Amino acid sequence: MFRCRTGISVLHPATLASTWFGAGLLPKVPGTWGSAAALPFAWALMAAGGPVVLLAATVACFAIGWWASSVYVARTGAEDPGEVVIDEVAGQWLVLLAAPLDPVSYLAAFFLFRLFDIWKPWPVRWADRQVGGGLGIMLDDILAGLYGIGILSILNHVRSW
Repeated sequence: MFRCRTGISVLHPATLASTWFGAGLLPKVPGTWGSAAALPFAWALMAAGGPVVLLAATVACFAIGWWASSVYVARTGAEDPGEVVIDEVAGQWLVLLAAPLDPVSYLAAFFLFRLFDIWKPWPVRWADRQVGGGLGIMLDDILAGLYGIGILSILNHVRSW
C-alpha cells in the first residue's frame, strides 16, 4: 500500500502529480523509479508528435511540478522529500529530447540523467542547495537534464560519423 507523509492525502492532486502517480512512493531509490516511470510516457509522446510534443510536455511537467511540489512541501513540512519525483520526470524528458526512438538510446538517456542527477556537478549542486521550495526541487533536475542532453547529443553526433 502506498503511504504518504502526514499532512496530505495520497489522493490529493499535488501528491498524485508530485509522486508521478505513486512511482515516488515505491520502496528505495525513488528518483530512479521516477526516471524509469518517465520513459514510457516519453516514448508515447515522441511517437505521437516527435520532439516538439515532448518539449511541450516537458515544459508543462515543469510548471505542474513546480506547483505540485510547492503544495506538497507546504502541506508536509518536508524540505525536499524523496517521494517527489516529478522533477526526475521533467529532467529525464529533457534528456530524451535528444534520443531517437530506440531502446539503446533511451537506456543511454536514462543512465546519463541519473548520473548527473546523483553527481550534481555545478550548477546542479548550487540549485539543489540554494534554491528552495517547489522551484528548487524542479530546477536542479532540469539542470542535470541539460548536462544529459548535451552529452547525449555529442554521443549521437559521434555515432552518426
